[in-house]
Amino acid sequence: MPRVEVCPAEELPPGERRVVRSGGREIAVFNVEGRLYALRDACPHQGARLSAGAIGGTMLPSAPHEYVYGLDGRVIRCPWHKFEFDLETGCSLHDPQRMRVATYGVGIEDGMVVVQTTT
Repeated sequence: MPRVEVCPAEELPPGERRVVRSGGREIAVFNVEGRLYALRDACPHQGARLSAGAIGGTMLPSAPHEYVYGLDGRVIRCPWHKFEFDLETGCSLHDPQRMRVATYGVGIEDGMVVVQTTT
């Protein structure tokens, strides 16, 4: 399977992010509390760089007058229009059936952060 080396693992500590280019596209790689995520660095709405977005959680469906916060550290927010995507699945939290960002396998091999690509 094609792959691209991002950087040595120690150069991507928790809270950091990097962007790599592979096959004519940019891929954003995030280290969120020690967990690695990789996704296409373009919001499907209007193309904003998701690597510039805030990572956090979101409000979850709940009973009236009840406010439940969840998915902490798993939601990337588009910097332009605040569309929210699950870092793990790439699915939009608002419309998961129709709006999605491509995700990629990512891990550490021989001390390097490596993204599995399709080309």
